[in-house]
Amino acid sequence: MELVIRPDTEAACNLVAAIIAKAVREKPDLVLGLATGRTMERLYARLAAMHRDEGLDFSRCRTFNLDEYIGLPVEHPGSYRYYMNRHLFNHINIDPANTFLPDGMAADIKVGCAAYEKKIVESGGIDLQLLGIGADGHIGFNEPLSGLKSRTRDKTLAEPTINVNRTLFTNPNDMPRRAITMGVGTILDARSVILLATGKSKADIIAKAVEGPITSMVTASALQLHQQCRVVVDEDAATELQHQDYYRWIFDHDPDWDEYRTAK
Repeated sequence: MELVIRPDTEAACNLVAAIIAKAVREKPDLVLGLATGRTMERLYARLAAMHRDEGLDFSRCRTFNLDEYIGLPVEHPGSYRYYMNRHLFNHINIDPANTFLPDGMAADIKVGCAAYEKKIVESGGIDLQLLGIGADGHIGFNEPLSGLKSRTRDKTLAEPTINVNRTLFTNPNDMPRRAITMGVGTILDARSVILLATGKSKADIIAKAVEGPITSMVTASALQLHQQCRVVVDEDAATELQHQDYYRWIFDHDPDWDEYRTAK
């Protein structure tokens, strides 16, 4: 695992966008795992601008989202399909047929979950998985006590998750109580992973996920086991980390980061 601290939210998002853009340019048929949330909106706006202004080409890419609510039709403004169309897909040249999300309206949810896992495998696996992190350390909707080898499945959401996410709904009562999520094991199968977290509200859980023990109570801590995981945070999200000087030293001196130091 590598951790990078950037000066602010914009710089953190720009760095992650630069990493994704490089991956797309090096492998035009890249398979991307995508996330949602407030932090991702700025990142997706940056990727859309790179497509518009720099010709970043997504035409051969395929995408798989981490999760989707159960019981929300895709046209509902609270669905993650609606979110992805609004914030990214409608602004880049990706083929909509190559953008995949779990089917929260499936007649048989468990069959749909198995089909989603199969589709990922048939696509050759995820090359680069983008993640955020919940206040309790969840990745996707893998709430505390989720199995670290879990696969795509339906989950009942924890009350804190519901309370946070319901604020994103025009009518908070529309917030579903259940969702489909990639499992922790599914996420760890990705060839590379990048987690983006910003703001003081994420400082405590970032420290636990990165520097604490690996535990199913903080499912993001499983990323410590991944062979190529990068965590990018802003100064606010880094405040509880015990080894900040070390992380800064590595970013400033490791040649692998040379081309990214100008992503401000």
